[in-house]
Amino acid sequence: MDEPQMDQILQTGLGFWASKTLLSAVELELFTELAKNPGTLAELRDRLRLHPRSAHDFLDALVALDFLERRDGTYYNTPSTDLYLDKRKPSYIGGMLEMANNRLYQFWGGLTTALRTGEPQSEILTGVQGFFELISSDREKLRGYLQAMTGLSRGSNIAISQRFPWSEFKTAVDVGTAQGGLITQVALANPHIAGIGFDLPQVRPVFEDYIAGNGLADRIYFHPGSFFANPIPSADVVMMGHILHDWNLEEKKMLIRKAYEALPAGGALIVYDSIIDDDRSKNVFGLLMSLNMLIEHSGGFDYTGADCIGWMKEAGFTSTFVEHLVGPDSMVVGIK
Repeated sequence: MDEPQMDQILQTGLGFWASKTLLSAVELELFTELAKNPGTLAELRDRLRLHPRSAHDFLDALVALDFLERRDGTYYNTPSTDLYLDKRKPSYIGGMLEMANNRLYQFWGGLTTALRTGEPQSEILTGVQGFFELISSDREKLRGYLQAMTGLSRGSNIAISQRFPWSEFKTAVDVGTAQGGLITQVALANPHIAGIGFDLPQVRPVFEDYIAGNGLADRIYFHPGSFFANPIPSADVVMMGHILHDWNLEEKKMLIRKAYEALPAGGALIVYDSIIDDDRSKNVFGLLMSLNMLIEHSGGFDYTGADCIGWMKEAGFTSTFVEHLVGPDSMVVGIK
């Protein structure tokens, strides 16, 4: 039997120390600065306007956390922070961390209350609009949020574009398309696919800019609407990336039924999220994401592959499977 250890308890219980150190580094755009030019302690203190008391410990803590490298007194990005936390790169995922810093960090302080009440602890708690409504009313905030979702989903989007048997299909609709990252990767990897981005009308300018920037305006167009109020546009493949977990059980089932109705016989539904393993013991990120849905929304939760397969079969899908994508993400596929 293993000797009891306190290391994991302390590391997890005080994990917010490391979390906030990384989030502040993203807020200060440290990694973007280092991608331009590595720097010494004195140089970075000046470039980031850091107080002399804190700068040395801050930078060396990031070294110890494996987010920076230090060689001969000069600080550099690691390969991972250079790829994913440089704002100038399309692979930037810091937008999600910016949102965590600006919103989620404080809201997670209410987790115990949420666990006892089942109520969200986000903007909804104050009686004002929810997060989606708030960002939708501010064009720049909306653009930033949609860009963040593109960066966060990029790896999974590329995996779907390469692993799904696209040669058997001609058209696809991306439901809750945001900036259009998923349908873009599918179209870039599969030149025969024509696509639709389906989302709220205010998303259109950001979507169309992104599609045009990728040279796909002749094959992908925007269809405005709400997936609650309107039918999903018809296509051979319906895709829902990081969508289903936002909603309660009845809303999840409703969206899957709508997808089924939008498909021809032989058509496919692709759902992907941070799918929890069926044993509910391994995908830590997926389980914590489900707690984040508790913090954020009135009914959202993450789910296992077996859960989603059950909902798909209830809607009428006859053939289903689960496939891991990248990181914590997996896709669940249903064939009509």
